Amino acid sequence: MGDSTVKVFAGTLGVSLLALGAVAPAHAADLDLPEPLTLEDFIQFDEAQVKLGQLLFYDNVLSGNQNIACSTCHHSDFLGGDGVSLGIGEGGHGLGPKRTGGAGIEQIEERVPRNAPPLWNLGHKDIKFLFHDGRVEVSNDFGNGFRTPAWIFLPKGLNSALAAQALFPLTADVEMAGEPGENPIAGAAYEAPHYVWPLVEERIRAIPEYLPLFQEAFDTVKSPEDITIVEIANAIAAFEAVEYQNFDSPFDKYLAGDETALNPAQKRGMELFYGEVGCSDCHSGPLMTDQSFRALGLPPFGPGNTLLNDPIPRDVGRLAISDLPEDAYRFRVPPLRNVALSAPYGHNGAMPTLEAMVRHHFNPRESNAKWRAEMAVLPAVPWLAKHDFALRENEAENKRILARIDIDLPQVSDDDIADLVAFLEALTGETAKDRPMGRPEKVPSGLPVD
Repeated sequence: MGDSTVKVFAGTLGVSLLALGAVAPAHAADLDLPEPLTLEDFIQFDEAQVKLGQLLFYDNVLSGNQNIACSTCHHSDFLGGDGVSLGIGEGGHGLGPKRTGGAGIEQIEERVPRNAPPLWNLGHKDIKFLFHDGRVEVSNDFGNGFRTPAWIFLPKGLNSALAAQALFPLTADVEMAGEPGENPIAGAAYEAPHYVWPLVEERIRAIPEYLPLFQEAFDTVKSPEDITIVEIANAIAAFEAVEYQNFDSPFDKYLAGDETALNPAQKRGMELFYGEVGCSDCHSGPLMTDQSFRALGLPPFGPGNTLLNDPIPRDVGRLAISDLPEDAYRFRVPPLRNVALSAPYGHNGAMPTLEAMVRHHFNPRESNAKWRAEMAVLPAVPWLAKHDFALRENEAENKRILARIDIDLPQVSDDDIADLVAFLEALTGETAKDRPMGRPEKVPSGLPVD
């Protein structure tokens, strides 16, 4: 993000507005605004695949213990998220902030270590990275179109990065697989991700109601044996991409030429965002992300995403993927469309409101110091309470996180903050809350639909 400042003088007094704690917005005509989004910017998907993908997305049969679906953490009730900082995955009950940690042998052992990212516009043709650490990346290094934790074992034929991403929650113990010994999928996941996918295929093939749906969606499917993890993932990706495609916000209308689409506060916020403040240095392009990785110095909590042989249960972010020391504690710069609908914010959901997240960018060290545990939106799990904030209490780890901060923005006033938030709220689509398909009443497996 930008760290340059330009003095603007007020009248004949020669008083710098920056010295007064305000940033002077640039004129809209001078801003490097993105081109408007169009349907041509998105991958086009077959309607039958979208309909099939909706059922798979909401079907618990894909999980090891058949008790959680993709939708549990990305539900239509929460517009593609789950409304909490760190979710409760396999073994829990319910949705969102009301989800519980389960009971008896199903009782969870830890929370999901990262915030469930929103799904808005991930069918865009220019998406390069998915997951907070970018561990799914568009690349042909392995001949299958993507660099992922499965390396050369990722199957060929996936239709998008979104399809590649959809394969990996199935292999994560705390998300969908379960613990080794509980079910065959969990045991396979303990060995390697690609051992899980044939077991998922077998489950789907065994459900007669799915066959005609796959036959309609894919010309290659004639019999149950033709259903593979590629078709499963491609259908899920088709649903996610179409269901969460949205670009009818006031900002979109402004980009299309309607200068009245933004109110004065939103316009000032836009001018700050694309001008003196420099937010667009990272949040650039049509999706409002340059798809880079940045270290924001967010306070650590939760179970961490621990590296093998690391004695500390922490989350080092992009470093775990790139193995580059400079990537320590960096996370993907997220797209911002519909960002006002995606609270809480950050890779671990540390910031409960959009304003809090914006303020954090301008003084991350002070924000980190003032952060309190009650700002985390965590469903109550009493037996995890003593562990939830152990990382936060680790002063040495927090110092390491603060030392890696790589954003440096100019000082702004409270009014500037309010205008920036107003602009970010103008990124909300007018139809964003009206998803075209939503939750199905039932799924072919016959399992309950949350």
